Amino acid sequence: MGSGKNGTFDIHPDFNQWAIMAFWKNEKQLVEKELKEHFEKLMGKFIIGWLKMFRTQICIYHLEPYSGHGSWDGEKFIDQSIRKSDPEGRMGVLTRATIRLNRLYHFWKAVPGTSEKMNENKGFVYSIGIGEIPFVKQATFSIWESAEEMKNFAYKKAAHREVIKKTRSQQWYSEEMFLRFYILDITPLEYHT
Repeated sequence: MGSGKNGTFDIHPDFNQWAIMAFWKNEKQLVEKELKEHFEKLMGKFIIGWLKMFRTQICIYHLEPYSGHGSWDGEKFIDQSIRKSDPEGRMGVLTRATIRLNRLYHFWKAVPGTSEKMNENKGFVYSIGIGEIPFVKQATFSIWESAEEMKNFAYKKAAHREVIKKTRSQQWYSEEMFLRFYILDITPLEYHT
């Protein structure tokens, strides 16, 4: 998937960052293999050759969803009836939505007010805006020092709280998903020719 500039979804693409997301139903499928070999098999020779040609740095986030709701293209990734506690320390968040075509203007008008100062929030570590169809299917992956600090941004910051309210009352999305993750591991990889 492509990504937006400034660590969030942005109407201007960032051609230096890309995202690939893969989900496994069985955790052992990933743990039992050496991560780099598994990644290279998943990506195939063409993409690995491309990564080497551009001397790419890769960061693999190994995550386990523990809370959330909604779906991505009709697929659900978590059993909402099973309640798990927030992690101690860092955690990840993925928010994703398909924006209704008649609400695109309202959505993109609201983006700067919530995203421009995201990195100034206490507990913010990293974010990237990603999307498989630019302008219509958008997602943000972010990392926070704690679930409490993420919740302070999501539900207590006036600009973000107001946007959440509008998404509901004005029905901006035809589909949405929100997932919280335990961060199991972060693995950097580098490819050189």
